Amino acid sequence: MSLNLNKTKHIHFIGVGGIGVSAMARMMKYHGKHVSGSDRVLSPITHDLENIGVRVRPGHDEHHVPLFADLVVYSPAIAGDNPEMIRARGLHIPTLSYPEVLGEISKEAFTVAVSGTHGKTTTTAMIADVLAKDINPTVIVGSLLKGGRSNFVPGHTKRFLVEACEYKRSFLHLHPSVLVITNIDEDHLDYYKDLKDIQSAFRELALKVPSYGAIVCNTDDSVVQETLAGISVPILNYMAHYNPDRELFVFGEHNTKNAAIAHTVGEFFSVPEETINDALANFRGTWRRSEYKGRTTRGTEVFDDYAHHPQEIRTTLAGFKKRFPDKNIVVVFQPHLYSRTKTFFNDFAESFHNANRVLLAPIYAAREAHDPSISHHMLGDALRQYGKQVESYETLDALSHTLSRSVEPNDVVITMGAGDIYKVGERLLV
Repeated sequence: MSLNLNKTKHIHFIGVGGIGVSAMARMMKYHGKHVSGSDRVLSPITHDLENIGVRVRPGHDEHHVPLFADLVVYSPAIAGDNPEMIRARGLHIPTLSYPEVLGEISKEAFTVAVSGTHGKTTTTAMIADVLAKDINPTVIVGSLLKGGRSNFVPGHTKRFLVEACEYKRSFLHLHPSVLVITNIDEDHLDYYKDLKDIQSAFRELALKVPSYGAIVCNTDDSVVQETLAGISVPILNYMAHYNPDRELFVFGEHNTKNAAIAHTVGEFFSVPEETINDALANFRGTWRRSEYKGRTTRGTEVFDDYAHHPQEIRTTLAGFKKRFPDKNIVVVFQPHLYSRTKTFFNDFAESFHNANRVLLAPIYAAREAHDPSISHHMLGDALRQYGKQVESYETLDALSHTLSRSVEPNDVVITMGAGDIYKVGERLLV
């Protein structure tokens, strides 16, 4: 369907606590819409939504859908048999997925879409800072930005900066004028067949970029080269701005590359060099991306990171080891999805090279049903084959209890994963 937001008065969001969906709820509230929503579990994100006037109901119930709603937006994680979805259709209320609405918004704007298997969120946030002063885009990002700690930044309505997720090809709803590809790697193999299938999705998105736009990527990357072969729009190599000596508050080679991407996008928009460099030097990161949480009473530094793919774990831990060469790196890891843990099992086992100690929590199932053929205990056994000191726990409470009694001042603790493992680090600081 075609969405006319000017005529839309009341929007109900199913799964409103999701990081992307909540950003859109904020955006609609900012533009004067009446906004309501529901989510399986209430959280700090839903609490913040309520503080700006969004009514959020716990759980999913058909009665949560207002009779006067004229649009229902749902998270991609919501199943078709959700009672609120059934209710909306029964009331003949139009329903659109979050990616579909993003696509409708991007139709009307000059859109910068930030795609890639790894690094999308931090790169989007960096670009937001680089463009803030001169271009002032509206921003939707998959994390909470420092300062205002929001995942939505209001700006010029005809300039739109958005994180573009490849899961289930959802980013194909977007209409990018500038497309960023941070990298292309194997992931989401519960949906994609293989790397070739993933490349086909990125290529389809790249083919939507108009001749007056550009694609920003690493043209030295063979996987990216193959993906973009024969595409005629301008292609800008962000490695031209890669400077290993660039001074950043956030650390790790991956963030240096993210900064090169942001620099390239800023240059495309003719942002002054001094503005670009100042924005990147003052960038303070985002929620759950190598985020510094604090120091325990015993002097242990605590960080949190969203890494949940083997390559992300390798890259993040390499950054920590370089930053803290004389510290003991203690990783508290919660695998995300049974399918991902099985598919990348051997890669996960090899990815903790820079960790001195690994504590494993049970697999965070998220959208998947329990799979007894894989467990965190199996992953622990595999890690031990690589000489790692590994401990496996049945609950976060048990893990937290042991960790609080065993950390030392020379430890750096990193909670890691896409689920609720960050709570363990927060308990250390209480």
